[in-house]
Amino acid sequence: MPSSPAQPTLARPGPNRWIALAVGVAAISTASIIIRLADVPPLVPGAWRTLLAAVLLTPWGLPALRREWGKLLRRDLWLLAACGLLLAAHFAAWITSLAYTTVASSVILVTTNPLWVGLASHLLLKERVNRVQALAIGVTLLGSAIISYGDLAVSGRALLGDALALAGSLAISAYMLVGRGLRRKLSTLAFVWPCYGVAGMVLLLLCLLSGQSLVGLSGRSYLMLTLLALVPQIVGHTAVNWALAVVSPIVVTLAILGEPIGSSLLAWLILHEAPPSTALLGGVLILAGIYVASQQEVRRTAGRQPT
Repeated sequence: MPSSPAQPTLARPGPNRWIALAVGVAAISTASIIIRLADVPPLVPGAWRTLLAAVLLTPWGLPALRREWGKLLRRDLWLLAACGLLLAAHFAAWITSLAYTTVASSVILVTTNPLWVGLASHLLLKERVNRVQALAIGVTLLGSAIISYGDLAVSGRALLGDALALAGSLAISAYMLVGRGLRRKLSTLAFVWPCYGVAGMVLLLLCLLSGQSLVGLSGRSYLMLTLLALVPQIVGHTAVNWALAVVSPIVVTLAILGEPIGSSLLAWLILHEAPPSTALLGGVLILAGIYVASQQEVRRTAGRQPT
C-alpha cells in the first residue's frame, strides 16, 4: 500500500477560482427549469445528467484518474465511491422533491448547505466558524427564506417534498465535506469523472427498480436532458468542484445560495412565473452574504500565494 502523500498547503484562491464559482452557480441555476421543461419521471433527470456527463468526460477523466491513481490510499477509494453515492442521493432526493412541492420551496431547502457544512466543520472537523462566517450564513439563509416565503405551502404532499429537498441538502453537504479532502489529492477531472459515473450507475439502478424508463421519451425531453448534462452538470458542478480545491466548503455552499436568484429569474423569463415581491430583498441579502464570506476567505488566505 502506498504511503500517505503529504497534504499540500492550499494556495490563496486566485481570481479564476471566483470566476469559476460564479459561472458554476449560474449554470447550476438552470437545472430546475430544465428539469421542469423535460417533463420526465423524477429519477430520470439525475441518471441522464450524471451518466451522460461521465461518458462525455471519459476522454479526459479516465487518463487523469489513471495518472493520479497512485496518490490514493484504499481509504481514499472508499471515500471516492462514497462521494458518488452521496451525489446520487442528492439528485434522487432533490429532483423527486420537485414533484411534490414548489420550485421555490425545494430550492431554498436544498440550498441550506451552509448551515450543515458550517455545523459539521465546527463539530467534526474542528474548523471554527467565526462570527463573520456565522453572520454570512445567517444573512444568506434569511435571504433565501425571504425569496421563497410567498411560495411555501403547508400540506402533506408539500411536506414530503420539503423533507426530500432537505435530505438532498444533507447529502450534497456531506459530498462537499468528503470531496474537499480528495480534491487536495486529485485534479478536478480525476475527481468528478468517477463521482459522476458512480452516481449515474446508482441512479440508473434506481430507475430500473422503480420502473422509470430512460428511453422512449419525446425529442424535447431528450434535448432538455442533454442540456441538463452539459450545462448544470459538466459546466456547473465541475466548475464548483474546481473551486472547491482551494475555497473552503462553507464559502462554496454560500455561493451556491445564489442559485435561487438565477432560478427565479429564469422561471420568470422562460416559464413566465413571476418571482414573489420579496425576491429583490432576498436576492440582495444573499449576494451580501456571499460577498462577506468571500472577503473573509480572501483575508483568511492572505498569506498564501495565488494560483
